[in-house]
Amino acid sequence: MALKVLSALDTSKTQYYHFKAIIIAGMGLFTDAYDLFCIPPLMRLIGSIYYSDKPDKKAVSTMLFLALLGTVIGQLVFGRLGDLIGRRRVYGLALMLMVLSSVGCGFSICTTKNCVLVSLGFFRFLLGVGIGGDYPLSATIMSEFANKRTRGAFIAAVFSMQGFGIVASSTVTMVVCTIFKKSSATVSEHHTPPEADVAWRLILMLGSIPAALTYYWRMMMPETARYTALVERNVVQAAKDMEKVLDISLSQIAEEFPLSPNPPQYSLLSRQFLRRHGRDLFACSAAWFLVDVVFYSSNLFQSLIYHSFIDHNGNKKLNAYDEAFEVAKLQAIVAVCSTIPGYVVTVYFIDRIGRVKIQLLGFFFMSLVYFAIGIPYKLHWDKHPNMGFMFLYCLTFFFANFGPNTTTFIVPAELFPARFRSTCHGIAGAVGKVGAMIGSVGFLWFSREDKSGYPDPTRMMVSLIILGGVCLVGLLVTYFFTFETMGRSLEDNENE
Repeated sequence: MALKVLSALDTSKTQYYHFKAIIIAGMGLFTDAYDLFCIPPLMRLIGSIYYSDKPDKKAVSTMLFLALLGTVIGQLVFGRLGDLIGRRRVYGLALMLMVLSSVGCGFSICTTKNCVLVSLGFFRFLLGVGIGGDYPLSATIMSEFANKRTRGAFIAAVFSMQGFGIVASSTVTMVVCTIFKKSSATVSEHHTPPEADVAWRLILMLGSIPAALTYYWRMMMPETARYTALVERNVVQAAKDMEKVLDISLSQIAEEFPLSPNPPQYSLLSRQFLRRHGRDLFACSAAWFLVDVVFYSSNLFQSLIYHSFIDHNGNKKLNAYDEAFEVAKLQAIVAVCSTIPGYVVTVYFIDRIGRVKIQLLGFFFMSLVYFAIGIPYKLHWDKHPNMGFMFLYCLTFFFANFGPNTTTFIVPAELFPARFRSTCHGIAGAVGKVGAMIGSVGFLWFSREDKSGYPDPTRMMVSLIILGGVCLVGLLVTYFFTFETMGRSLEDNENE
């Protein structure tokens, strides 16, 4: 028999605190996207300052690898701590690490090429640890506060803050570059003024402000009732905490017998855990791995899109500020036209048609789009990149977000017992970020560029077809292994 406080959470009406929790939990994802997507335009500035044109592929790959490696570690460590000592106790720590690391990125020491990149890489690694820790904690906290009718929409809304982080990153980059360009008297296509070294640092540090503003509210959040009642075994405290934040009277949720029956006692690394939850953990981890291979491989398109829609095949020369501005503008266009609409559609449909159907739909259409780009790439798109290519490129982001990129964040927060929920979400996310390493670093090395900056067309074609095949594998994993969690309480999902 379910505890009254948990039943009340599952059946509660949508209230002000739910929306407040979305903002508080989502600000970590906002900061994550800001810091991830500000790097491509900033690399144009850094390249003009410390390199003759742009950082070599080795430097770019190292920066990506360090941030993703930190994310893997953060998801595993903070995910486990969230189950061992409580979600709230480590939630503020993850956010504070993100804030301090963002500021540290801007204060990367020295002014020589190697010293700056080493320092920046170190702080990007720490930033990745904080971002990684935020993933399992945000998803778990939102799932445990939400009611079962709209739980998917609430978790998806938290994740959708990434889209607004991309827009904020691009907007800040464009504004800062415009201000610095107007205030500089020496900027030209052949000369980058010394104050550009301040511009990229300022853009990085500004990303810490939204996260810092929500730190107080994170520390004021009570522990989730499910953790307090089911893990700490303090049902009375769980009821008192929920009375403070939700419109529920204590008399409605107070238990006649405050101690609930003891749950099955088995450890994370046990045969019983594998028998009960091994399939679910495999499904969540494999789907997240596959979608991140594809999602982070979008780096493959950057040079082609830049030359086709910004640099006009090299006929138009741009200074460092203009290059960073145009790359940021392109990112903002993609986010507004495809990324954010994908999130919005998911929020609307996630509790109507279910997680599994959306994930299947996303993988299926992503595979079609990648095949549509990849198969004729060498014969058509390589020689005639146009708005048709741009449209298909945007579709990959739409169906990633109205699909597996969002659902892989939601499902692990709903499938596992309270005492393993944050840990298992962290494991699935860490496996996903290993896929991101393969996607962003491995494919970046695989695609060789010619002297004009274009990727090798044959390698590009093969890469795109492989990505379409990866999406088909994701579709199969989802169909055969992923369990639907829509409309059930978290405890029902666990038992089933």
